[in-house]
Amino acid sequence: MKTRHIKLTSHPEDRKRAATLRWGAATCEERGPVVGTQTPQRNAIGAHSGSYSLYRALAIAAGTLDPVHVPDLTDTSPAERIGPHPQWASPERIVSMDPYGHLVNEAWGDRLRQGWDIRPTIAVTKARLELPEFDSAIAEGRVKVDGRIVTGSGDVRVTKVAVEPVWYLPGIAERFGVSESELRRSLYEHSGGMFAELVTRNDLKVFLPPIGGITAYLFGDLDAIADPGRKVACRVHDECNGSDVFGSDICTCRPYLVHGIEVCVETAQKGGCGVVVYNRKEGRALGEVTKFLVYNARKRQPGGDRAETYFERTECVAGVQDMRFQELMPDVLHWLGIERIDRFVSMSNMKFDALARQGIDIVERVPIPAGLVPDDASVEIHAKTAAGYFSPTPVTEEDLTAARGRGLHE
Repeated sequence: MKTRHIKLTSHPEDRKRAATLRWGAATCEERGPVVGTQTPQRNAIGAHSGSYSLYRALAIAAGTLDPVHVPDLTDTSPAERIGPHPQWASPERIVSMDPYGHLVNEAWGDRLRQGWDIRPTIAVTKARLELPEFDSAIAEGRVKVDGRIVTGSGDVRVTKVAVEPVWYLPGIAERFGVSESELRRSLYEHSGGMFAELVTRNDLKVFLPPIGGITAYLFGDLDAIADPGRKVACRVHDECNGSDVFGSDICTCRPYLVHGIEVCVETAQKGGCGVVVYNRKEGRALGEVTKFLVYNARKRQPGGDRAETYFERTECVAGVQDMRFQELMPDVLHWLGIERIDRFVSMSNMKFDALARQGIDIVERVPIPAGLVPDDASVEIHAKTAAGYFSPTPVTEEDLTAARGRGLHE
């Protein structure tokens, strides 16, 4: 059996050949490409494709993928032009994604032709959404068929953007108020020592973490974003597979997501632009196993599920109420050039505060209509509004008393 030497990337022989990378440079030429492939030009820790990088490793181990395969990027250019925007050259504004990640062919085509393996971390395409809820929305007159955004069959035309995480470690550390060395050590130690370069290669400032990315759904004319005379609507939504896909009624996730799309479509039809950002942060980034354990704990506790223990039960299981840490959430909005959101379809104080800290103005906050809240999700709504989530009407003690007595209807 043929044996091969394992080359430790923590101590490479050719580190001086790494591609130059100046995060926050004014142009893509000055900035340089992110190279996360095992080539002499490599200048990033980790691997492309986020959590899917491990499936690639399995495919190579199984012999179904050539380990030296280089993607053919012919005809893969963005279906919609996005950027560049001034925020791209502001290293403190964008720290969790590569703003040039969709422009690999355009920006570094000469290096690709020289054999460099530079891969996109953003892809932009066109599609249509088919949402069952829109059939009733059209029938009730809330959504208009205009042939431009909403077709005669009820489909919604959309620009879709897929984003892989690309972390600029000094910027991530600053965003969280820790030192870069503390961040590197924590990432190394608490990921099981998966990436030794985090603590051995301080010269590498970019990390491609094995986590889920972002999908942005854009409705209407993107030029409206930069036009102060036209409105921008936005829903920032964190993944909830059980509700978003399978329609679970224990939370408001899918109803609020669909309502956000409806607001975005309405805004786009009036000449503005709608943006839905979908983050892969299942179960408040605690994971689905933890999420289901918390569901069990909430239902089985003495007195049943109730608003005043909603967050406590999560903390008992997970040790923390929420790990989504919205500090990185505004980056994709900076990438789109957004400076003002006229209609922010969210009640989350954490999301609102994160956007405000990043200098994005919010004109109006849009709560979920009461009629869209499932019965079993009323405990969630009362708990969140009592904890500081936005509500057009204050939460009273009577509301909490009613929530305590309501429990779950199963």
